[in-house]
Amino acid sequence: MSAGPIRLSREARTALRPATTARITGGFWAARRRVNAEVSVPQGPDRLERAGNLANLRAAAGAAPEESGFRGDFPFQDSDVHKWLEAASWQLADGGEGPAEEELSRQVERLAGLVAAAQAEDGYLQTYYQLGPDARRWADPHWGHELYCAGHLLQAAVAHHRATGRDGLLDVAVRYADLIDATFGPGKDETVCGHPEIETALVELYRETGERRYLDLAGYFVDRRGRGSLGDGPPEGSPGPRPGAPYWQDHVPVREATAVAGHAVRQLYLLAGAADVAAETGDTGLRDALVRLWEDMAATKTYLTGGVGSRHELESFGDAYELPPDRAYAETCAAIAAIHFGWRMALLTGEARYSDLVERTLFNGFASGVSIDGERWLYVNPLHVRQDDEHRKAATGDQNAHRTPWFRCACCPPNVMRLLASLPHYMASGDAEGLQLHQYASGSYEAGGGAVRVGTGYPWEGRIAVVVDAAPPEEDWTLSLRIPHWARTYEATVGGEPVAERAENGWLRLRRRWRPGETVVLSLPLDPRLTRPDPRIDGVRGCAAIERGPLVYCLEQPDQPAGLRLDDIDLDPDAAPSPEHRPELLGGVTVITALALPHAVAREGWWPYRSGGTGSAWASGGPKAPEPVPVTAIPYYAWANREPGAMRVWIPVRTPPG
Repeated sequence: MSAGPIRLSREARTALRPATTARITGGFWAARRRVNAEVSVPQGPDRLERAGNLANLRAAAGAAPEESGFRGDFPFQDSDVHKWLEAASWQLADGGEGPAEEELSRQVERLAGLVAAAQAEDGYLQTYYQLGPDARRWADPHWGHELYCAGHLLQAAVAHHRATGRDGLLDVAVRYADLIDATFGPGKDETVCGHPEIETALVELYRETGERRYLDLAGYFVDRRGRGSLGDGPPEGSPGPRPGAPYWQDHVPVREATAVAGHAVRQLYLLAGAADVAAETGDTGLRDALVRLWEDMAATKTYLTGGVGSRHELESFGDAYELPPDRAYAETCAAIAAIHFGWRMALLTGEARYSDLVERTLFNGFASGVSIDGERWLYVNPLHVRQDDEHRKAATGDQNAHRTPWFRCACCPPNVMRLLASLPHYMASGDAEGLQLHQYASGSYEAGGGAVRVGTGYPWEGRIAVVVDAAPPEEDWTLSLRIPHWARTYEATVGGEPVAERAENGWLRLRRRWRPGETVVLSLPLDPRLTRPDPRIDGVRGCAAIERGPLVYCLEQPDQPAGLRLDDIDLDPDAAPSPEHRPELLGGVTVITALALPHAVAREGWWPYRSGGTGSAWASGGPKAPEPVPVTAIPYYAWANREPGAMRVWIPVRTPPG
């Protein structure tokens, strides 16, 4: 893949640039991308047809008089089509050949043609407002999602142009962007859209066309937020709730903000767009604000899985350390937005910590969003589901803890599709010194004047072999390998000899004159480890989680002894866990067996609380200490692929008696 979602201009001021060519050829991510390419993406047009999205486009085009009304519950239905078009375009950019690719190309052109036919003469395009008898353009900036939908259209058009070289969809995007530029800005309509997305899309359209007006408009939208143009919500008496300015990302300017807040996806789409603006303008003040906000998110508002957004109410970030596992929202789209933001910060700054968090989110909070077979989806990603979870049972179809073939609000499925289809783009980067490997997947990568091939069984195996295929022949060149923050030790060799260099700030930089074919082997420790939470996270105090490499693990009911309830055990922290790879389980996973102690609970009378006592926890009159039992943990991303049941990531830890 030589095309990706970010193509920096020559004038961009970033520490790193995405790889010029990147291909994932084997291993974990190749398998997940294969399912995406063979199952998820091809299903898209049928799902969109059944949900009414394509009927809306036909009706707006006037091609089907019998389909004159708008179908669907939300004004942003068009965005699902745009995201699918982006996903399918990146899939085409992979360069496969055969009947499946030919059919995908045909479907892409069919849907792109529908979008083009639905566009109004002046460039406007959103079927909800084109079909609704009482709908007025730009009249509902809070809930209308007009610029949000436009943003996804622009991104789809850029992907289509980069993947196919065709101008049709890009022409649609340019016409609409020109209308938006003529409508919004100083002295024009000075409101912003209630859902950020247009910002990052305008920057990428600038990169694709060279039209500076689009970058300037993106910068305007970033700086216009927080100035109160949206207030606390729609006027009194308007339909819909009034959730307050933070929900719309209009409570404080980005440059002045000290904490991430409000609707998690809106916040992170805005910050990704601001990072794009900073990259192209060199705005250090904006960059400093983005660093500050990322640090707040990572340190105080991110789940162990990399998921973000702790509140079901308004799909929002909570307070610092408000990370309850059982009520976690952690929307799949929020994980994707966090990856978009983190990758842009990695390029902007060159710092490894951003890619550390991208890795954690990719393998856990993001990968859990789609089933192993590619057929079903999770909108929310809790870290704890009880055996009889009335909260989850009562949730709507989009927000329960069971995988669903499609959603009423179907933002997540095509969002997952587009990230998996473009995933090679997030693996490597380059600069004037050489090439950096941010993520580890078998494949080939070209950047920074050189080319490498990677072979690895990661994340199941810790050995990563990197063959340098090309490097400047008469000068030193640097191959940089990210050492994950969870890796307390590592070993590295070149040509079988240990390297003298040591990692600094997360990067192991190997600078020398390379001969084609030289091999670097990085070995990362994959021993299971117990992870303790920050004590300020009340919901999991006294608990621990099991991790191995980049993977977070969970206990799921089907893997446990009969009759053992996950809410009735304590983990034995002194018993050594044992990993075992099971190729037949859940598509092939490494499980971890640990020991747990069932609770010994004495129930006397009607009151469930009891005195702590002194001395032995099993003092006279108490229940007998239970025998330890083995429990089996699976990778978190693989949960909810069998029958519905209990699951938990954070497990209470046995405390010494006394």
